Amino acid sequence: MSSLAPAALVRWTYAFVDRPAGGFERACAFWAAVTDTRVSPPRGEDGEFVTLLPEGADACVKAQGVTGCDGGAHLDFCAEDVPAFVEAACASGAETVAAHDGWSVLRSPAGQLFCAVPWHGESARPPAVAGSRLDQVCVDVPPSAYDTEVAFWSGLLADQGWTSRPGSLPGFHVVAPPAGLPIRILLQRLGEERDVSAHLDLACGGGIDAVRARHEALGATLVAVHPHWTVLRDPAGGLYCLTARDPQT
Repeated sequence: MSSLAPAALVRWTYAFVDRPAGGFERACAFWAAVTDTRVSPPRGEDGEFVTLLPEGADACVKAQGVTGCDGGAHLDFCAEDVPAFVEAACASGAETVAAHDGWSVLRSPAGQLFCAVPWHGESARPPAVAGSRLDQVCVDVPPSAYDTEVAFWSGLLADQGWTSRPGSLPGFHVVAPPAGLPIRILLQRLGEERDVSAHLDLACGGGIDAVRARHEALGATLVAVHPHWTVLRDPAGGLYCLTARDPQT
């Protein structure tokens, strides 16, 4: 594992909502309503990127229209020195998928995509909205890659003030950022061998049922109810979870 140089310090994180281009507008409208934000003007060669802009705080959720896949989620890490972050990630086991002007797309050892992007001074975390907070990207990892993936994310971020610990349930591992950063990582060991994927999680505390009702009124559909989380599908077909974690902490 390779530690990040001080200049590569991760200063902010974004959760990306990745949805097929055909349902991108529906997805943006839904997630803007869920997070009480407004959708920025589109950017990118095909208008495939937007930011969900909160009032009185810095954004921490973006959305991307994708083609050729079902979408999912990924993380953006905002670093003071993007090349240094990329170098450290690759030394830890990642590989560069695409190098753009000022930012890069990388792939974790298990195959999960993530991005290294410049930090633009973001520091004010948005508040919880209607009893929930979108604050986690869950990486769903096949059993054969799970230990390596846990070691990768834990080692890459260890010197950045992030903490690494087993989750409260077997088969889960949390890599949590320092106080003030808005998005954390949950690694989930799948029960079968399949490609790695990722989805969004919202912390709802004891109010999962109330948050579920609000989301269903906005267009989500119920997929499954488990003891500690509920699975929903957004209007663009993307799966996500409501969890019993405290949205304030």
